[in-house]
Amino acid sequence: MKRFFLFAVLCCLAVTAVVRAQVNTDISVFKAYQMSMPRVSQAFSQFNDVLKKEFEQKGLVYPPKDIYLRSFKAQNELEVWVKNPGADTFSFFKLYKVCALSGSLGPKRWEGDRQVPEGLYFINHFNPKSDFHLSMLVSYPNYSDMVLGNKDKPGGDIYIHGACYTVGCLPMTDNIIKELYILCLNARFQGQNNIPIHIFPTRFNKASVGFLAKEYGKDEDKHRFWLNLKAGYDYFEAHKKVLPVMYTKDGKYVF
Repeated sequence: MKRFFLFAVLCCLAVTAVVRAQVNTDISVFKAYQMSMPRVSQAFSQFNDVLKKEFEQKGLVYPPKDIYLRSFKAQNELEVWVKNPGADTFSFFKLYKVCALSGSLGPKRWEGDRQVPEGLYFINHFNPKSDFHLSMLVSYPNYSDMVLGNKDKPGGDIYIHGACYTVGCLPMTDNIIKELYILCLNARFQGQNNIPIHIFPTRFNKASVGFLAKEYGKDEDKHRFWLNLKAGYDYFEAHKKVLPVMYTKDGKYVF
């Protein structure tokens, strides 16, 4: 029995080592590809040292291993939060302005509605050859969007990108997307495969909640959805932690 147990442990360690080696290889290949792209290498040269100094000034470790983005449509803002190694909570790093907004407040529900999505997503792809200089793909539609929106044509291809034009994306201008791309790319190089980005209609403070009630008072669907999102917003405001994304069968987020 002891020999069998020892054999099982050794097998597990061997498998773990193989998986870790594969992950490291994948990251190395990804990094080599990204850095071979002229726009990425130029952005890296322009902003990597700048970001490092800004991190040091705020007591943050660079390059980051754990970052969190959240955006507020009504304010045209995108925040970056960073968690230092060994820390339990995120610390605020920087606020960026979103250059333009299409549609209105409210979630994206179908292809062509020009809406910027609202909900809990991840950055899961980096495009160094974007038509909008550089871009990062937002993981819309998620399960909630598929349940609550058009199941046949929910839309897609939602990016954080350069330029100042949008039909549902988050445009940051070319200069800002270079800085943001390098920041997120460094987190990806450090092993953060899925960078969370939460998109809210507004900051759910007293004034903004009052505005939503006044302007969208008769839209019960939006208010139910926003009330659900507000629970996630309130949790982060109170604890500075990001919960795993989970859903109920009817498309609500679980906090």
